[in-house]
Amino acid sequence: MADPASKRVLLTGGSSGVGFEAATVLIAQGHELTIVCRNQATADQTRSLLPGSVHILICDLADLGAVATICSQLVDSGAALDALVLNAGLQYAGASDPQFSAQGIELTIAVNQLAHQLMAMRLLPLLCKADSPRVVITASEVHNPSSGAGKVGKPADLGDLQGLRAGPGFAMVDGNPSFDGNKAYKDSKLCNVLMARELNRQLGAVMPVIAWSPGLVITRTNGGFFRYNKRSNPLGMGAFAFVARDLLRITESPENAGRLLAQLVCDPEITPGFNYFTNKVVRFGGHRLDPTDTSADGADLPKAAELWRLSEQLMSELPISLT
Repeated sequence: MADPASKRVLLTGGSSGVGFEAATVLIAQGHELTIVCRNQATADQTRSLLPGSVHILICDLADLGAVATICSQLVDSGAALDALVLNAGLQYAGASDPQFSAQGIELTIAVNQLAHQLMAMRLLPLLCKADSPRVVITASEVHNPSSGAGKVGKPADLGDLQGLRAGPGFAMVDGNPSFDGNKAYKDSKLCNVLMARELNRQLGAVMPVIAWSPGLVITRTNGGFFRYNKRSNPLGMGAFAFVARDLLRITESPENAGRLLAQLVCDPEITPGFNYFTNKVVRFGGHRLDPTDTSADGADLPKAAELWRLSEQLMSELPISLT
């Protein structure tokens, strides 16, 4: 008989980094875990490294058609979900040329935002079957221009969402034709915060909808995170990692961040409604996870609703089946 305390968790981005560490903790705690992996090789490696049993779905989040397919499979199964953990993310730092998904959507927004909104839209019936469901979305403090990381380079700014209005082929969500890989990532994290806001509004605060920032997490390779960046500078990223991690000690380890993500999935004290948590640097080499205010843009409810609407409209116009 299944442990009544066991949660059924669907996790994206569980093959590496924070997501992998969270998966390790959740499995050790006895939860039933389904991980979305982008290909069979990644799935096989993930399964071999994780302790215990785990169910794996093959789906490249850069292909919204594939996302729609696995969502249909999950809905057809009828199995309830206690937690939907939208954790996957990519960034191609320093890039000045956009790359595009199978449906012609700039990759950062396709993976970090649209794929996750589609999953939230389609899998909501499975969450509503659970007694105490929740959604957890990995955002970032870079969404906030007043944060330390948010001040570096161009700030997150979605403008009037002209890119989404224009349809496939846009470079930036704000409609700017000049691509900036760093800003695209910041914009996608602002989108994640707004997605959580709008999902909570639609649900009427009946379950926790949690957005969070894990802090500056740097692995020894960050290979998964930067996997689409064909112009990455390994020496430059290595030097940055050394200074931030080993000298300034402002980074968080994947292991600690993973434990925090697992905590957010399971913590019964988190109340229904929108919640935003930040893993803050509180002393030299130390962090603490605290409830925090988002940026002003991250609290813009009309923009959150418009972002959701335009994203849904864009996906409905793509050559994929969303039903």
